[in-house]
Amino acid sequence: MNTATSQATARHMLSLPNILTYARIAAIPVVVGCVYAQSIMDGPLRLRWVALGVFIAAGVTDFLDGYYARIWDQQSAFGKMLDPIADKLLVASCLLMLAADGIIHGWTLWAAIVILCREILVSGLREYLAALRVSVPVTKVAKWKTTVQLVAIGFLLAGEAGDLIFPFVTQIGLLLLWVSAIFTIYTGWDYFQAGIHHLIEEDEK
Repeated sequence: MNTATSQATARHMLSLPNILTYARIAAIPVVVGCVYAQSIMDGPLRLRWVALGVFIAAGVTDFLDGYYARIWDQQSAFGKMLDPIADKLLVASCLLMLAADGIIHGWTLWAAIVILCREILVSGLREYLAALRVSVPVTKVAKWKTTVQLVAIGFLLAGEAGDLIFPFVTQIGLLLLWVSAIFTIYTGWDYFQAGIHHLIEEDEK
């Protein structure tokens, strides 16, 4: 029984959806490294395009892993746990690197702070509710938030290199980051309301 269980676990961990999730995590040091080399170490601007290309590929895996997990019935508890972690790691790493780069600066730092704080809040809430065996489903608004967030980061990763082709690439990225922050506040409050009911019930037991 233990051998069969171990083999089943190994198959789940090495399924294509999970491999795509691993690839998304592996993309993080590449994206961060390219931005760091270009901005902090005065590397060539083409590194921004490499960072953007890898980031876009990582974003595509976010769609594909869920798609293949559904159509091939390869959904697993491990995959459900790892997928949102990979997303948060990618977003947080990029936001921190873009702040260090100086593209995200001034008032726009507050948008990044709101996004990061929301991710911590929701992660903590999910962890607590998971102990109560209560799931918090992802809403459509949350999916829109993630989409806008990824598009904003994509524009900002292009940064100066993108501005040479179209002068407003960075400004569009900053605007979309604020739009994402607004969605973030809304969805964060939505998740909090969904979870606070269970928290109150648990305290009243």
